[in-house]
Amino acid sequence: MSEDGRIFREAWIAGVKKYFPGEPKPGYITPWDETPEWERESAAAVFGQVRDFVRVSGGQTAKLTREQKGRFVALCWIAQIHKHIPDPKPGYVADWEALPEWQQQTDADIFEHIEQTF
Repeated sequence: MSEDGRIFREAWIAGVKKYFPGEPKPGYITPWDETPEWERESAAAVFGQVRDFVRVSGGQTAKLTREQKGRFVALCWIAQIHKHIPDPKPGYVADWEALPEWQQQTDADIFEHIEQTF
């Protein structure tokens, strides 16, 4: 499970470095070994949800748009936020339309990275 979470986190960091305008907050690019436990658990859980979604679709997720893929990751992450943070800031649970472009692109990249591992 921790390897799944690590793969998710590395894809997140790669996306942040690629899409974030300017210098990202240190927390956005914290290495896996320094990532808080709840984020590690969340990363592994969302990796598993994407993996399972790809599997049960019989590989048909390739037909989804990047937006659909990114939305799936974002929604799964929001559920993890609610699981681990009793009263999250609104920005932590913002719907897709409210996310910055860099985060939308990063979420889509994460889905595609996981998708390509199967």
